[in-house]
Amino acid sequence: MSPPLDAERCYRAVTGRDARFDGWFFTAVHTTGIYCRPSCPARTPLARNVSFFTTAAAAQGAGFRACRRCRPDAVPGSPEWDVRADVVARAMRLIADGEVERSGVPGLAARLGYSERQLHRLLVAELGVGPLALARAQRAQTARILIETTDLPMADVAFAAGFASIRQFNATVREVFATTPTALRRTKPGTTGGAPGWLTLRLAARAPYEAAEVLLFLGAHAVPGLEEWDGTTFSRVLDLPHGPAVVQLSPAPDGGAAVTARLRLAELRDLGAVVTRCRRMLDLDADPAAVDDVLGADPALAPLVAGAPGRRVPASPDADELAIRAVLGQQVSVAGARTLTSRLLAAGTPLAEPVGTLTHAFPRAAVLADADLTAVGLTGARRRTVAALAAGLAAGDIALDPGADREEAGRAMLAVPGIGPWTAALVGLRGLADPDVWLPGDLALRRSLAGLGSSDAEAAGRWRPWRSYAVLHLWALAVPSLFTRPATPLPRPGTPRPGTATPPTREPALPRSA
Repeated sequence: MSPPLDAERCYRAVTGRDARFDGWFFTAVHTTGIYCRPSCPARTPLARNVSFFTTAAAAQGAGFRACRRCRPDAVPGSPEWDVRADVVARAMRLIADGEVERSGVPGLAARLGYSERQLHRLLVAELGVGPLALARAQRAQTARILIETTDLPMADVAFAAGFASIRQFNATVREVFATTPTALRRTKPGTTGGAPGWLTLRLAARAPYEAAEVLLFLGAHAVPGLEEWDGTTFSRVLDLPHGPAVVQLSPAPDGGAAVTARLRLAELRDLGAVVTRCRRMLDLDADPAAVDDVLGADPALAPLVAGAPGRRVPASPDADELAIRAVLGQQVSVAGARTLTSRLLAAGTPLAEPVGTLTHAFPRAAVLADADLTAVGLTGARRRTVAALAAGLAAGDIALDPGADREEAGRAMLAVPGIGPWTAALVGLRGLADPDVWLPGDLALRRSLAGLGSSDAEAAGRWRPWRSYAVLHLWALAVPSLFTRPATPLPRPGTPRPGTATPPTREPALPRSA
């Protein structure tokens, strides 16, 4: 459990309009009845007239409405829920992924291994509101996105955002935003434009954020048919609860700390889930100031941090997929891993209409558990590892969902024959988005550490709780082509780049296709 908010520290952040704290807490102003982000440009209220809340849902539950000027509901999410591993943080990750919308509070509690009553008590004790209020706040934000960025009829917006009725939708919008849905649309910043059936969203991040670097890293590992990289835009298929979706991600055109996302969904009610997964994939909710303060204080890493402030850890939108890809990438080159992974795609859900070179979603674990993998090109031992991992994921013996217990997930991964500490750690780092993972035995890390006068054993305990970010800095030192745009255009997806192949080793030498 996190400590209570320090009112004095929060008020200093509000006085300084410090955008670094946006999403960490919300300021409720008693004289106006509104809540704001810390960086709101409005006149700073008197200290005696404000209260502070950890979540927007708690501020709404106390009777405050969202400020129309600073839009506190549209800030980056609190990085606290990614850092922490307790049940409250796990619940917050699942709620953000849409678990309450899909299976209700009983399903959320069951995923966490708690009774509904226990879970409600834990959330109220720390956040001031229960899971329904937290989910309601998320529905309100999803509705606002659809109202402001599309021309969908309000009835479609209501049900796509997860509301049970038009009446509930209207009442919530009035309560949260102090206006009607129609009035909110009249003040929208602009329509999406573009092709019919596509939504365009701006996904905000905390500065500094180098979107081009994150997208380049993802693009360098793109699997033909599933992902595509054209040098600027990274596109991929997402397997969502109600059908496959396509997302196209590119740096914000204004050069700000944001990413532009174009989405084509099978069903609009998956919007909340796809936004959450894109934010996790791009590491948009990280607190770069906290990370850089710790890593930059180490003389060995200080020059790397100064050269790439705010570096992020690109993750996977689906940890099950990442786990399978991590096993396929063992002891092969990046290009080889991409090729092996692409051979699995025929078992995945096909797109109703291909988008560019994108054709399929990655196959689900239950499908792979029963699939014949002999034609993929794996050794017998590797086939058995993939089959055992897929069976464990399908049966629920290995849980890698957003609410998974990270330590238990690591133990379950290591119990699968053929999966060692490196692979299990990679799943934690890029599958579960754990910010404090070290990759034991990674040859690229060893190479970088040797150049810095350190060793793998010594570094394994350093840089907590941000070891995942240290890994990315050291990878960038060893393999700069994954982080820096080459002088010549990249080849089309699926075409191996010259010089990328590496000889087989017992442990992968470079960051793999996972």
